[in-house]
Amino acid sequence: MVATDPTTLPHSGDEDSAKRQQIMDGARRVFMDLGFDGASMNEIARAAGVSKGTLYVYFADKHSLFEATVEQECLSHGRLAFNFDPARDTKTTLLDFGRAYIEVLCRPDGGSAVRTVMAIAERMPDVGRRFYENVIALTMHRLATYLGEKVKRGELAIDDCELAAAQFTMMCQATLFQPYVFQVRPSPSPAQITTVVESATLMFLTHYRAKN
Repeated sequence: MVATDPTTLPHSGDEDSAKRQQIMDGARRVFMDLGFDGASMNEIARAAGVSKGTLYVYFADKHSLFEATVEQECLSHGRLAFNFDPARDTKTTLLDFGRAYIEVLCRPDGGSAVRTVMAIAERMPDVGRRFYENVIALTMHRLATYLGEKVKRGELAIDDCELAAAQFTMMCQATLFQPYVFQVRPSPSPAQITTVVESATLMFLTHYRAKN
């Protein structure tokens, strides 16, 4: 049996859920290692430890399997618990968030996920759009909401919090993300991340801290 709509295929019991997750875990490794075009259903089946026939029970084709793995990446990122409590000190919050954000963005498979989605976005624009909205834009919006609360409290002077949030995340990526995502350098060390994030935080607060 071949699923005509893999995202709505009904499964019964924990065994089916575990098998589907097993397939997606294998597929994710293959997509991250080989990219969308380099990945094949045969290779995915081998990586997942299932037969090719079993693979097609759960997913109709490579496109639907790729969409499912990207969707899972989006959901996983959406559950990340950055601490944006408005009562927290601004500098501490920015430092903690910046380090955590870069650690997620530059984890061993994180950059590969970005590369893979970027490579296929022109052919599968809905996938690229969902990844951007649910991973990149969502994180910046959370930070912008926190900054907005600090503006209300008179601690920061920011006219456009969405722009300011984007500026901070990009400053935290400086010298770290692009060399990593283009495979020039490996994942940055905690010390390298701290150095860049501390500099980004200083620059950000120098510009946006309210002048009392």
